[in-house]
Amino acid sequence: MQTLTDINPDTAIESYTMNITTLEGFDSFKQSLSDPKTGASRVNLVLSCVDNYEARITINQVCLELQQDWMESGVSEDAVSGHIQLLVPGETACFQCVPPLVVASGIDERTLRREGVCAASLPTTMGITAGLLAQNALKYMLHFGSVSPYVGYVALKDFFPTMDIKPNPSCINSLCCEAQKAAAARHNSPEAVAAREAAAAAEAAAAAEPLHASNEWGIEMVAENEEQSAAPSGQQAGGTSLGESSAQNGAQGEDTKGKQTQSGGAPGIGSDVKVDDLMAQLSALNQGS
Repeated sequence: MQTLTDINPDTAIESYTMNITTLEGFDSFKQSLSDPKTGASRVNLVLSCVDNYEARITINQVCLELQQDWMESGVSEDAVSGHIQLLVPGETACFQCVPPLVVASGIDERTLRREGVCAASLPTTMGITAGLLAQNALKYMLHFGSVSPYVGYVALKDFFPTMDIKPNPSCINSLCCEAQKAAAARHNSPEAVAAREAAAAAEAAAAAEPLHASNEWGIEMVAENEEQSAAPSGQQAGGTSLGESSAQNGAQGEDTKGKQTQSGGAPGIGSDVKVDDLMAQLSALNQGS
């Protein structure tokens, strides 16, 4: 607690030491989350970082009773994979909707002794899983980005699977079934339907608008085939036909010949002459003057 307080002195931290799997611990845990006046939940989100199924079931039950959203996290026994899961009563699966295979098989997890199982989880796997949990908690509470209902981490393959886990209509927890019915009623209410239609209309209107409505510099984009088809047949991009270009070149040639045959038959500068010849012509002109 002291370390967290030193990092952010503005944070108010409440510390509890209890075994939430006992009857007394269950009541104390629920009371720590409840508003003493209303009895409703006084927190925005519960983060679960426990290491056994029994404790997870306790958190699941308390959050169902308080209609409280929570996030579950865990690291596998082989220490090379982990997961985080968002549980919203009635909208996503509760922890008893899809129990782990071992629990569903009726095996007591405390009796499990698996060959090749790591005695202690890898700090790297635990750190990555904890980072994913904290990141999704921030996105959930600050309302930015998207929060996946389930994110896994498979360290051996650098794989992060995501999936939606829908609630089980046949869940063994009656509170979960009641929450599912309440969520369906909210989803199909006239207010919810109108809100979805308004959001869809706003999205369609935004998609219909040009990407850049203002064009300060008057920049236009023209397809290459449109630019070529804009010029008449036999005409170059500059607007001069091939015939006109040949005629102009011919006229320029005649004019050049006339300039080259100046007084005295001296060749003009445009002809192939040497610098020495030009200097001699210039010296003769100076002497004649």
